[in-house]
Amino acid sequence: DQFWTLVAEYCGIQMQGDCRRVVDDASRLPGAKWFPDARLSFAENLLAPSRDPSQADKTALVFRGENGHRSTVSYSELNHRVYRLARFMKSVGVVKGDRVAAVMPNCIETVVGMLAATSLGAIWSSCSPDFGINGIVDRFHQIEPKLLLAVDGYFYAGKTLSIMDRIALVQEKIPAIRSTVLVPFLDEPSTLKESVSLATLRDVTLYSDIESTGDTGELEFAQVEFDHPLYIMYSSGTTGVPKCIVHSTGGTLLQHRKEHSLHADLKPNDVFFYFTTCGWMMW
Repeated sequence: DQFWTLVAEYCGIQMQGDCRRVVDDASRLPGAKWFPDARLSFAENLLAPSRDPSQADKTALVFRGENGHRSTVSYSELNHRVYRLARFMKSVGVVKGDRVAAVMPNCIETVVGMLAATSLGAIWSSCSPDFGINGIVDRFHQIEPKLLLAVDGYFYAGKTLSIMDRIALVQEKIPAIRSTVLVPFLDEPSTLKESVSLATLRDVTLYSDIESTGDTGELEFAQVEFDHPLYIMYSSGTTGVPKCIVHSTGGTLLQHRKEHSLHADLKPNDVFFYFTTCGWMMW
């Protein structure tokens, strides 16, 4: 008990409620509830630097694509982007416990999507855009996502590969999807708006249109139980349909903070690089 209490304090984990009771029944493993009287927000903890005047203008994310495109975003701007997307998600009915699915590469917009979803208490699940239609549907049909975040395509080995037909099929095969946010990754937004393939999608909104409002405001963070689901990932599917793997909000946050601070000795101004897709746990 003392170890995890000290880790939470040392790493500056922001929790509400009574954090003194670390576990309800340590003899019941698995099945014990950790910090059962506490509430927290994953997104609020990750966006904490945006509320610190000494950190807000520092670089939060750096992205470089295969085509050479490079972009950066500060903590302050990241907070604004999350606000805009979270407000849109809320407007289409996304609430605590809903699932938000993503077919996205490892880019800034994916982080924005995850933070927006978790700020509402929604559960995030992602696949890489190089997955085939069966690989995507086999995973997402199990979780019945309310909203889908997807790119129009991706770059691989110097080639541009559109997945617009795949996204249309995902919509068709998963009727639970009420709204789709499409991120222009291959084409400019103006080009994508005029494309024939966009007309094949239902209930679609371009991410660039959400961003173009330029709205800013105070993010409201849903405070959820420590063991509230955060991510849904999947087994490989080599022996059948991929099986869902659920990771909790508090457990993921506390373990990642511990690993980054104690194992990797990361400091506020260090740069952390991880080369991975959004199809597995490393992202």
